[in-house]
Amino acid sequence: MRPRFAATLALAAVAALLSLHRAPAQTPPVVLTDQGPDWTPIKRSDFYARDQGSRMIALAWLRALKQANGQPFLIDSLSRYGYLPNLDNASGLPIGFATSGPVEAQTVGMTCSACHTRQISVDGQAYRIDGGPAIVDFQSLLGDLDAAVGTMLASDAGFASFAAAALGSPSPNAGDASALRRDVEAWYLRFHTLMTRALPSQHPWGPGRLDAVGMIFNRVTGLDLGPPPSFLIGDNIKTADAPVRYPFLWNAARQDKTQWSGFADNGDDILGLGRNVGEVFGVFGAFQPKRAGLVFNFLNDNSVNFAGLGQIENLIKQIGAPKWPWPIDADLSARGEAVYSRSIDQGGCAGCHSEQPGAPRFSLEPTWCTPIQNVGTDTRQFDVLSWQAKTGALRWAYIPVVIAQPLHTVDYALNILKISVIGSIAEHALNGDAFAQGAADEAEAAVIAMRSGQMQLRLPPALRDLEGAFNLPAAAAPESLQRLDMRTASCAGAPAKAAKGAYEARVMRGIWAAAPYLHNGSVPTLAELLKPPAERVSKFKIGSSYDTQNIGLAQEQSQFNFELQTTDCSDLNSGNSRCGHDFGTGLPDDDKKALLEYLKSL
Repeated sequence: MRPRFAATLALAAVAALLSLHRAPAQTPPVVLTDQGPDWTPIKRSDFYARDQGSRMIALAWLRALKQANGQPFLIDSLSRYGYLPNLDNASGLPIGFATSGPVEAQTVGMTCSACHTRQISVDGQAYRIDGGPAIVDFQSLLGDLDAAVGTMLASDAGFASFAAAALGSPSPNAGDASALRRDVEAWYLRFHTLMTRALPSQHPWGPGRLDAVGMIFNRVTGLDLGPPPSFLIGDNIKTADAPVRYPFLWNAARQDKTQWSGFADNGDDILGLGRNVGEVFGVFGAFQPKRAGLVFNFLNDNSVNFAGLGQIENLIKQIGAPKWPWPIDADLSARGEAVYSRSIDQGGCAGCHSEQPGAPRFSLEPTWCTPIQNVGTDTRQFDVLSWQAKTGALRWAYIPVVIAQPLHTVDYALNILKISVIGSIAEHALNGDAFAQGAADEAEAAVIAMRSGQMQLRLPPALRDLEGAFNLPAAAAPESLQRLDMRTASCAGAPAKAAKGAYEARVMRGIWAAAPYLHNGSVPTLAELLKPPAERVSKFKIGSSYDTQNIGLAQEQSQFNFELQTTDCSDLNSGNSRCGHDFGTGLPDDDKKALLEYLKSL
């Protein structure tokens, strides 16, 4: 072969190899939406990984697990479920996942940013919205994790490979491997029991939704209150089939009620702590209360990170509502503001969603009133509030004023959660936390009353707002499931009437970033919400692709292979009904267009 011809062939071969290995096209960096001057990069990074006390699974185990296709479970940092990369996490965990414990034995847990960090895409450009409803498939994560551990334990070869990776040795000591198997089997017994009994099979939650209250009830009553060593009460675990859309967090600390059905008082730090402790219990916080006679120890093996939760709540207060990143037609928006300000009967929004003064709280910080109203939407979440469970280790637990009487052998799951959360906070506070600002003798008297039920004393002043946390709505009782008037509200001095199907109406700052809409996420866009329920789409895809014209989820999605099937007004208790909120649906098209333009500006 002639030298020049050989050199030409060699160059061609190199060029061919380079073309095969050419670096992929670079995607534009994520745009961080403007969420106010208080929301800084340092605070954002803290929010993404601040430990709150969740204890999900050992990090070494998660790293050693394999997917069904043989790939490492963590190969993509869980992005296949919609979780977002956290470049600051040295363990390869995504936003919303944190580690705790000594370096050699770290545990992975979830923090609130896993469910409250959103990313949308417009024309190939990604936009990050901190505190927004996450577009993640939590049920698939839980189900796949359960399957991965079960498959590994069922195979000797699979366990051997897992043990080598988890123990960091190609030939681990037989005793260490046996101890590891015992630990994993004990973990799997509890996790598998929860997953098989709780996760809905016929109508999965899908991306962007979960039955949060149902899973919290299941976690506390099903995994924490039984006899050791498993602490299981399997019969307490029910199918969690009342999914809701993740709420947005900006201004969450200011509303005077929280949870979709408004069953929890809110609006100051101690009530925020109550809200967040309940959330930690739901995402695998450890909680194993003990009873000795009339004395209850709520902090026994309790993993709640009270300091971490305090910092998270401080961060949440500083997350501003996201500003619309694209141009707004100022004239059209001004016309829309006039429509927004009309009365409800004229298709306006301000009557339910404006910033009205709310109930006073101990901290004396002003709150926003949160109307609790029945507007004809899906009612299934109220079935969850009527759940009852065996009280197990908390039988006869009692905190005066907080509940009417000690927990019975079988009681409402909400009462069990209330005792668990308030008991944990009160015991922590009375052991020296800054919340215990009352006199020492008052604190001691309160803890005696809390533990024995013999003295009808109230909690110390700094904790007293907790008496209104987690109230069982009358409508959740089986004998009180009738619907009341659609426009019953809790604002302007009127008490809340918790009819079945009554949910909170929040201030709509940043509402453009919260699709899908209604409490159960059954309507994909704001434009669709302005249609009569009978005309709304019956099914739609869920993902990060965003529609700037209709304000919400784009019609075509590629992130997930999931399509939400909704029901009409004839099946109001399906959990997926698109019925209700029939306000503004009769507006002329020009008014609707103007209103949508204004909603972008909030």
